[in-house]
Amino acid sequence: MNTNFLHSDFIIIGAGAAGLFAAGKLTQLGKTVRIIDSEDKPGKKILISGGGYCNFTNIHTSPSHFISDNPHFCTSALSRYSPYHFIELVEKYHIPYHEKVLGQMFCDTSARDIVRMLMFEINQNKLILELQCKVESVTKSDSFFVHTNKGIYSSQSVIVSSGGLSIPKMGASCIGYDIALSFGHTIIPTKPGLVPLIVQAETFPYSDLAGLSIQSEIQTEESPIFKEGLLFTHKGLSGPAILQASSYINHTNSVTINTLIDPSNYAKIAQGDFGKMDWKNALSTIFPKRFAYAWAQYHKQSETYSHYSEKTRKIFADQLMNWQPIIAGNEGYSKAEVTVGGVNTKELSSKTMMSNKIPNLYFIGEVVDVTGHLGGYNFQWAWASAHAISISSN
Repeated sequence: MNTNFLHSDFIIIGAGAAGLFAAGKLTQLGKTVRIIDSEDKPGKKILISGGGYCNFTNIHTSPSHFISDNPHFCTSALSRYSPYHFIELVEKYHIPYHEKVLGQMFCDTSARDIVRMLMFEINQNKLILELQCKVESVTKSDSFFVHTNKGIYSSQSVIVSSGGLSIPKMGASCIGYDIALSFGHTIIPTKPGLVPLIVQAETFPYSDLAGLSIQSEIQTEESPIFKEGLLFTHKGLSGPAILQASSYINHTNSVTINTLIDPSNYAKIAQGDFGKMDWKNALSTIFPKRFAYAWAQYHKQSETYSHYSEKTRKIFADQLMNWQPIIAGNEGYSKAEVTVGGVNTKELSSKTMMSNKIPNLYFIGEVVDVTGHLGGYNFQWAWASAHAISISSN
């Protein structure tokens, strides 16, 4: 690794997915790059992603899979660097991978394969990697000056790829937002995204069902319908469908859960042939017994199936299709996979990721107000937004 240059063409703040990918692109163009990161090794969040197998992209990626105050901003970058471009890179390094569900692409062996690939893509003769180095501020005169606990570094351009506030134990901080604010940018208010929900315990015996999963359709007032698994926890609800919906929830949102995603189950409950079977046992023919019993007990549905009229049974079925648990909050940034909100994209170029206020200052990845759905979309945004810088620097 070259340590002979003091002033670099680019300083990249953050050695995560977006920062490492940008470094690879830029050093291949002959640019000198200094990456600064507070952690002891690069790509730490990549290593824990996807259960250690890194869900590195999603083949169905489109702007509709992202949340932003400026929803069209991501279109340009995503169109110029697609999931298939990244898959081609993965194949170039002979990394075995597979498609899981809903277009999600995972490594067969380990997320380490992706980190190694990103490091191999960087021209090491053009790189200085400063680890365990904490950025304190960035200033600018003729050049940029990045002030750290190890000294001051200068460059012609700065790329902020410091991520959001999720998973603070992995080094997350607000430095990216602080830098943006110091240069006159605004921040779209942040909140935890893809995060388990806390539900009022007295409204349903969630903790008694902890570890149980059922299939569901979940929607908020502002979200599309997410048809995936729902998982009960000791504090409330999690699982893919809940995590997806959580990114859309604000203080006024409710969550509507349909547990009867198979239309035939509605007819089975409303017009079935269960005779004198207890209602809870009739529900057990559709749902796991623990859920069926808890649901029947909570709703005081203690009679036999035939005791209830068809009209009443339809009301019961409607309850299962329109369950609205009372959300008390979420489990916070420590359990959130992403941060919703960030640097206001109306103040950035959608083609280059450069600040419209300060030339040669860039923001990419999670620090920007572009948040993907669960399933590889946030990695694809990291690759695409980093690629956009390389196009403008060519």
